[in-house]
Amino acid sequence: MTTTPAQIDLWRQTRSEHQRLEFKEAKNQFDSRKLNKYCVALANEGGGHLLMGIADQPPRAVVGSAAHPDVVATAEHLFEMLGFRVDVEEVPHPDGRVVVFHVPSRPRGTAYSLDGAYWMRSGGELVPMSEDRLRKIFAEGAPDPLEEQVVAGLDAQGVVERLDTQAYFELMGLPYPTDQQGVIDRLVNERLVDRTGEGLAIRKLAALLLAKKLAGFPELARKVPRVVVYNGNNKLETKLDQPGSMGYAVGFRGLVQFIMSHLPQNEVIEDALRKEVKLVPEIVVRELVANALIHQDLNLAGTSVMIEVYADRLEISNPGEPIVPVERFIDGYQSRNERLADIMRRLGICEEKSSGVDRVVNAAEVFQLPAPDFRVAHRRTEVIIQGPRNVELMDRADRIRACYQHCALKWVMKERMTNQTLRERFKLPESKVTIASQIIAATQEAGMIKLDAKAGSSRKFARYLPYWA
Repeated sequence: MTTTPAQIDLWRQTRSEHQRLEFKEAKNQFDSRKLNKYCVALANEGGGHLLMGIADQPPRAVVGSAAHPDVVATAEHLFEMLGFRVDVEEVPHPDGRVVVFHVPSRPRGTAYSLDGAYWMRSGGELVPMSEDRLRKIFAEGAPDPLEEQVVAGLDAQGVVERLDTQAYFELMGLPYPTDQQGVIDRLVNERLVDRTGEGLAIRKLAALLLAKKLAGFPELARKVPRVVVYNGNNKLETKLDQPGSMGYAVGFRGLVQFIMSHLPQNEVIEDALRKEVKLVPEIVVRELVANALIHQDLNLAGTSVMIEVYADRLEISNPGEPIVPVERFIDGYQSRNERLADIMRRLGICEEKSSGVDRVVNAAEVFQLPAPDFRVAHRRTEVIIQGPRNVELMDRADRIRACYQHCALKWVMKERMTNQTLRERFKLPESKVTIASQIIAATQEAGMIKLDAKAGSSRKFARYLPYWA
């Protein structure tokens, strides 16, 4: 394998490090134990290239590296330590020596471990893989549980009695067939129902989406979303605890309306008139509930999507830790249940890939809400949405999170954050430019944003990028 200086320069133009590339200056040396872990992490992420002798920040100057002078010995050492072969290559770039490690992908359905952990990269750090990530890797090549049959031996009437086929055709924008045979043909073509020697069989995915009553499918009875309403700002007094009953697609509109009906109301003054508005706008509820349903880990037993309504906030959680780091929800997308997500998109339940969180963040800005707080709990993913709040009432963490999300949203929209756009996000007048500057400085200090080098060094015209851009 021969890498040319031209290929090095092409890699250097990459906007940010990703699953396939890792840059290290390593001017003099690089710790061999850390190198071992990086090779394992790259292999676990599908293989890639680690380049030494290049700055890890744009414009990624070639600084030259004296590390690992004997690349043959280094390759032999890596094979001895890791058990898989990494090709190590020395490239004489015009600006200095570059060492390239070509790391192969792990075999399908397996992951590499070292020092008692399965390593992966997260931002600029090496971290052990989560249980969810490992479970997904080990399940590669295995049949998708959603494609399993949950009820078999039915006739066409039995299918129609259990699935809300009328709602399915309405959501798809299709005319309802004139006979049951046309209904079954469509469901079979969609791979929601199977024809077998014993009759018709309903797949788990069909039941999860279209069931008139999920309780009629014992395997899925605990997968219904649950709405809990509390009196006050804590869990001490429960006002209502209501589990759902229908499939996700056919029951989605009713679920959102039920949540909205139990959200607290705030009084605002608009055009000199008092007006009652819900704590959280419907678009936020809709997108976050859809995301929770789509991205839940359906392999975790005895748990489901939870929607908790408090006097001052809304909390939505789903089983399973996220596949994508929470700070990358705005720009990244990787669905745990791709078929479920695809059908729900076509049914009009959710947006195109990754745009749901974009819409939530944008709505938070429009309605002057604190930025949504995405969190990882034990085997769960949570998001907390609070009611409208002026920037003066936000704490430091709220301000930093809002600034970072605003910056990331601008990046996704092919725009750039400036002091002015941040002031507009917080509805701050020009006289409050100092407050915006302080928030930007705090977010930079937290390592969440960085200056856009292309905008020059003038503070007046400074533009900012997410840390990963």
